[in-house]
Amino acid sequence: MSRWLPAGLGVKRWFTLFIACSLVGAFAFLYLTWTGPLHAVATRWILNLNAALGTGFLQVWMLGGAVMLLSLAGAVTSMVMFNRSILRAMGSDPAATLDTIHSVRTLARGPRVVAVGGGTGLSKLLGGMKSHTGNLTGIVTVADDGGSSGRLRASLDMIAPGDLTDCYAALSDSPVLARLLLHRFERGEGLEGHTFGNLLLATLSEEQGGLQGAMQDVHEILKVRGEVFPATTSPTRLVAELSDGRTVVGESQLAQSKGDARILRVRLDPPDLPALPAVTAAVRQADLIVLGPGSLYTSILPALLVPEVAETIRRSPAPLVYVAPIMTEPGETDGMGLAALDAAILHHLGRRPDLLLVNSQPVPLRVVDRYAAEGAELLSSLGMTPGVRRRVSYAPLLEAGDVAHHDPAALARALLALRHRR
Repeated sequence: MSRWLPAGLGVKRWFTLFIACSLVGAFAFLYLTWTGPLHAVATRWILNLNAALGTGFLQVWMLGGAVMLLSLAGAVTSMVMFNRSILRAMGSDPAATLDTIHSVRTLARGPRVVAVGGGTGLSKLLGGMKSHTGNLTGIVTVADDGGSSGRLRASLDMIAPGDLTDCYAALSDSPVLARLLLHRFERGEGLEGHTFGNLLLATLSEEQGGLQGAMQDVHEILKVRGEVFPATTSPTRLVAELSDGRTVVGESQLAQSKGDARILRVRLDPPDLPALPAVTAAVRQADLIVLGPGSLYTSILPALLVPEVAETIRRSPAPLVYVAPIMTEPGETDGMGLAALDAAILHHLGRRPDLLLVNSQPVPLRVVDRYAAEGAELLSSLGMTPGVRRRVSYAPLLEAGDVAHHDPAALARALLALRHRR
């Protein structure tokens, strides 16, 4: 019973009303009997009962109280069993009903959080945040042109579904659906290499003439806690301009073509892409906007390059928090420290992050050495100006194991603690 006591579930008020109405109804019946035409019958019945029991007034009063409590308990039991029968008939598990009510009622009062990015980092953030609030919106980059996403995009002229699939799996309330979405086919002509989630989004996009018309169906089918939207529903390519004068087209080509050059800026082709109204509405209503974690140039900035998305974020009064990477990204952010990443966001978005969330937990040497062999290094704090340093917030964010990833639960807690700061 104690699980029904927390405020906001919307249950205790109706249970109290049921008890109150039952007691009032019993009193009204007694009043009707005592003052109406049944007075003589009720008096004779009480006298006969007293004579049959052979007891005094006090003992009969106690018996009446016991019968009243038993009747009330029976009424409550009948109400509970009635609800259980209805839930079973609807295919719901009565044992899970309380958890469902708690999730819907309690999480619905959580802060409105908008997270921008893509890849594994964004899906982990959403997965950690969904236990704190149901008001989550993921804005996902769709410029990926490699792997399963790239093949589907080239074949069907659709937006890249891969990062959307990861985020839907992270927010799905169905463990079975989450597992199926990420299942990758390892055999089968035409199926090998594709994930089930990518094929599902491709099917819905094809049926509705584009993913925009299928977004509501996607959220209902996958039982998503919160919402996930593409930054744009129009196919686009990422274009990177390098310091040596070259231009690299395609997200999948950037890391292997960049060489020793620096990335001066990235843009989308075509540049003037529309954003979903639901995306801009979520940003306007946000209590907190989060960039990352994820690859800056291939996950975060592509979503920010959609003009309406960028403009709405620039105008938003909500705190803008950038989750800094733990390690640099080979082929993207080589040699770039926190100050350089901050400057890149300002250059492309037109607004500095209000806060820079940085991991304070030491990374094991064996993990650093393994990443170094792949060309990555710990994010440097060198070159930080006093203005950048004032906006840095440190928290232990390292995930356990032999990886330099953010822990979803720790990241969610740290971000929620920052939502009132600017």
